[in-house]
Amino acid sequence: MKFIAIDFETANEQRGSACSVGLAWIENNQVTRVEERLIRPKDMRFSGMNIAIHGIRPEHVEDAPQFPAVMEEFRQDFASAIMIAHNAAFDMSVIRKACDQYGLGYPEFDYLCTLQMSRKVWHRLASHRLSDLSAHIGLRFKHHNAAEDAEMCGRVALAIAGDLEVAHIGHIPGAIGMRAGRLHAAGYKACSLSPAGLPRR
Repeated sequence: MKFIAIDFETANEQRGSACSVGLAWIENNQVTRVEERLIRPKDMRFSGMNIAIHGIRPEHVEDAPQFPAVMEEFRQDFASAIMIAHNAAFDMSVIRKACDQYGLGYPEFDYLCTLQMSRKVWHRLASHRLSDLSAHIGLRFKHHNAAEDAEMCGRVALAIAGDLEVAHIGHIPGAIGMRAGRLHAAGYKACSLSPAGLPRR
């Protein structure tokens, strides 16, 4: 099975203002490819708070493709993969709101949330932020760089699969009572966890 971890950075408080996307491909329980694309938002309004978080400024994306072109580049990859995101509700809303801005139909794929996974499996951790999870699994990365965030999301999912002793990421939902979310042309279904089952650690 192929999995792609995805992470967006936004220009301002509007979810549709994607200015960067990071992608990490996971096959055979390994991160095999990492990509990042800058995105020119439809509304070139960048807030100071967002710039302080990710460092992307308007001049960095002046010549970048807009959201539809970036999504088209990876459309076939998405269609054949299960997507993964840390706090997937945010990243899926970025896709939906940006598609809405351009009058695009939503891409179709199932998705999983590593934030929900980590809260279930590593419930004793004081924080489940991606930066803290990276420390928990003994790795370091540059937070709020979309490519590095996506790669770390993928590595967290792999670590969770390892702790659960399942064959691959696709078996995590069955082990913890998770229902995959789904984005599709007519809308979306949120990723969710069943309250049943004992926490693992």
